Amino acid sequence: MFRIGGARIAKAGARSFGAKAQPPPSRLRNAVWATGSIVVGGLGYLYVTDASAGIHKYVSTPLMRQLDAEQAHQLAISSMKYGVSPVDRSTDDSVLEIELWGKRVTNPIGVAAGFDKNGEAIDALFGLGFGSVEIGSITPEPQQGNARPRIFRVEDSDAVINRMGLPNCGVASAGDRLRSRFWRLLASQSKQQGESVATLSSTVNRSAVEGRLLGVNVGKSKSSADDSFDDYVTGVQKLGPYADYVVINVSCPNVTNMKANGDVEVLERTVAAVMKARNGMGGEYRPPVVLKIGPDNDLQQLRVIAQVALDHRVDGIIATNTTRQRPGVIGVKEEGGLSGAPLRDMALATTREMYRLTQGKMAIVGCGGIRTAEDALAFARAGASCVQVYSSMTVDGPGKAREIKDGVVRLLKGRKWADVVGEDARRK
Repeated sequence: MFRIGGARIAKAGARSFGAKAQPPPSRLRNAVWATGSIVVGGLGYLYVTDASAGIHKYVSTPLMRQLDAEQAHQLAISSMKYGVSPVDRSTDDSVLEIELWGKRVTNPIGVAAGFDKNGEAIDALFGLGFGSVEIGSITPEPQQGNARPRIFRVEDSDAVINRMGLPNCGVASAGDRLRSRFWRLLASQSKQQGESVATLSSTVNRSAVEGRLLGVNVGKSKSSADDSFDDYVTGVQKLGPYADYVVINVSCPNVTNMKANGDVEVLERTVAAVMKARNGMGGEYRPPVVLKIGPDNDLQQLRVIAQVALDHRVDGIIATNTTRQRPGVIGVKEEGGLSGAPLRDMALATTREMYRLTQGKMAIVGCGGIRTAEDALAFARAGASCVQVYSSMTVDGPGKAREIKDGVVRLLKGRKWADVVGEDARRK
């Protein structure tokens, strides 16, 4: 038995010893797998980091909207601040190019104030393809704003109600951030282009990005007197040197001390003081001053605003801020300023009237309820030199700028954006 078992064992061992050895993995096969993995990974990276990719509109943005509105906003800003955001890799079509306050801008689609209150995500927003980025509102001193909760989505109307109350980091902190960013980017460009920083500083936009504009929106501190204008003067003097344009926010519906919003005398004193401060700034650079108005003014009030702007040579008007009214919104009791789709018609009507009343002598910036290329062109025909979005980006995702730009190019059919600005007025 032992011998038989041993024989069997020996035989089995012989079979094992005599089995054909497996060849080592093919180097070619490994190379193919490695190359394929790199290609797939690279394509996946390009897709996920493309602002126009459907994953942002149909997956990441809806997921963000499961969070509290203010938490989602803070997460978006933090992600952008640390470079975790997609980009628009397409080149703007030449038909979108405009000239605004003597500067070339590659496209007329901007992001409105309120999204990046403290100027923490400027470059990420430019990376999304916006032609202009407006930060703020910024007040002389830091302030917390109103109590939470203070942002509310109106889901069935694609609208937002906010009563933020201008929370921001204050002029000193914002000024340091803007100053540091400007000189850092100029130093980098100086190395690349071989020109001195001093030479570049006298020729580049304050955005430090070719073909893009950086706006700074300044407001009043909660503790300031109703009829005061010193806060606006401080904002222009401290932040104006680093802005392609400065916006005087006299129309925020979430603060109670902006008497310039409804009192003509206070408005005129405010505008006069701001323009005097701007004109008295040292150095060669003086930023354009833009007035941001609300959508709730009647025709007589708009006439007065237009005349004040013309008399004091204001450089532009943003039409409009949010509204306390609730057009088309039913059953919502939250207080605050309404933005989004329901605001569109009010903002469009105000844009049209301001263009007519100012006789096309200053830039009108359309803002309010703009979600589609058709909306953007409607504002252009009403007289808007450029437009701004905000709420629609929180609904549709970071590809909003590219979506509107591509749509506008198709609708223009070879014409230029600049050709249709004010077209409604010319037809009459």
